[in-house]
Amino acid sequence: MKPATVEELIESNLEDAEATVTHARDKHDEDHLAATVVSPVFEGLSLVQQHQQVYDALDEHMTTDIHALELSTYTPDEYDELEADQ
Repeated sequence: MKPATVEELIESNLEDAEATVTHARDKHDEDHLAATVVSPVFEGLSLVQQHQQVYDALDEHMTTDIHALELSTYTPDEYDELEADQ
């Protein structure tokens, strides 16, 4: 599955989400992806709950089109802090 398609799925199914998706290993390994997702929906949720929100947004694609997904999830405030530290 192409990273842009995964980005679109996440952003259209997870409220106010901004997603950046890349190939985790090499661009020819289409079923191993890495995603950074920022959404206010993650406020007050545990890391496991945040990841579940992303998996829910991807629905059946997690079991049919994506073999592995490395996730980094942030609230907007957490992401702003991360960016400020770099």
